[in-house]
Amino acid sequence: MFSRPDQRQPDELRPIKITRNFTKHAPGSVLVEFGDTQVIVTATVEERVPRHIHVLKEESTGWLTAEYGMLPGATNQRSQRERLKVSGRTAEIQRLIGRTLRASVDMTKLGSRTINIDADVIQADGGTRVAAITGGYVALVDCLNKLKADGLLAELPPLKPIAAISVGLVEGTEILDLNYEEDSAAEVDANLVMNADGHIIELQLSSERSPLTRIQLDRLVDLGIVGIQRLLDMQQAALSEGSPVIIEPETAEVL
Repeated sequence: MFSRPDQRQPDELRPIKITRNFTKHAPGSVLVEFGDTQVIVTATVEERVPRHIHVLKEESTGWLTAEYGMLPGATNQRSQRERLKVSGRTAEIQRLIGRTLRASVDMTKLGSRTINIDADVIQADGGTRVAAITGGYVALVDCLNKLKADGLLAELPPLKPIAAISVGLVEGTEILDLNYEEDSAAEVDANLVMNADGHIIELQLSSERSPLTRIQLDRLVDLGIVGIQRLLDMQQAALSEGSPVIIEPETAEVL
């Protein structure tokens, strides 16, 4: 049995915290913490849509896009700022955040405007993309509520809550919510995004050192489902309460 560096059980989340209204100016802003991973996610609005929306002649359809970045001191070795061109990893994560959050909202009800989701990693210890998606949904809801309060939306567009979590196989053991040390040692690592209906929005999986059996895949997905349900509950608690919401480590019972 693999012994986790922080002594968690295989099906145990890290301490997780969502703090809303973290910055002053953005209509939606969240500090989301998955253990030692900390990401600031903001949602802002532009009263225009990208050119490809006009090309499709969907003038009443809105858009949502995302940018992701890691501060130079977010890891144990300083990284260069991506000033002119983002890396392939950054571009892939940005696209992941954007397309999964677009799946949570009806674009046709946004009007001709763009929601910009900016995820800035201030400290990285694994799971930055899933933290950005989970916190990004909360920031998006706050942003839409602000648009409605300001009279820019007659009603809130239909929303489908989404959250994301990492799962992996380390020394033959399926584990939930990998930190950096575990991710680096994983034979298999995956990121799972699901909505409140239990539908999979995205599953990114890579077999780093050994192939994965169908049974192991099912176990990983089942483990991720339980973790995501806890995150969805936490999101709703955060949105219904003004104060930060914290999940302390707790074993996730796989049904």
